[in-house]
Amino acid sequence: MSVVYGCGMKILLVEDEREIAQFIINGLKVEHFTVDWAETGTKGLMWAKVNPYDLAILDINLGNRESGMDVCEAIRAKGRTFPIIMLSIVNDAHTKIEALNLGADDYLTKPFFVAELLARVRALLRREKKLTGPKLVIADLELDTLAHTVTRAGKDIKLNRKEFTLLEYFMRNAGTTLTRGMILEHVWDINADPFTNTVDVHVRFLRAKLDEGHAKKLIKTVHGYGYKIEDSQ
Repeated sequence: MSVVYGCGMKILLVEDEREIAQFIINGLKVEHFTVDWAETGTKGLMWAKVNPYDLAILDINLGNRESGMDVCEAIRAKGRTFPIIMLSIVNDAHTKIEALNLGADDYLTKPFFVAELLARVRALLRREKKLTGPKLVIADLELDTLAHTVTRAGKDIKLNRKEFTLLEYFMRNAGTTLTRGMILEHVWDINADPFTNTVDVHVRFLRAKLDEGHAKKLIKTVHGYGYKIEDSQ
């Protein structure tokens, strides 16, 4: 059984070493997190200022005289409150204390097992209450994040990975109108083209699977703004 934790959640990774970054990205994507990878502190800080991340993972030593410590401090100075995990080859109490004092929430020493990183990510997201129970329910629609299943009126609905992620994002924000930009930022990564109709296409496919054949339509179009899911006629 595939265990799914991160659908609809977006993580910023700032890491200058490509192999390490890919190792982390692969682990996070298995858990269905969306990941934006910045190779430099400058790029990471720029993205942190404008994108709605649920958590950030920052390497302390970024090369080119950049430091994850500075990025962490600048993120907090901008009022961004999402959890931050610092990575470092230094296993030193003074460095850990400095990172925590600058606003980091956790500190992990390299090398590490990806399972440990994922455990820390989940713990921080639970603390932020961004990870809730395994089942999300709206009317007769049920999504199980652990079993990776969706049913409506007791009948199984087969969704691909992107559709599942999109539906979970809708259900975690039930009753809230989500703009196309918000959906694109949370469900797709930084490389998504904002000028395509990819959001509308995926919502159309999702709606066809969820609502066709049912008198009550759960996915609503808010004309000129975006979409929402709610239990109402």
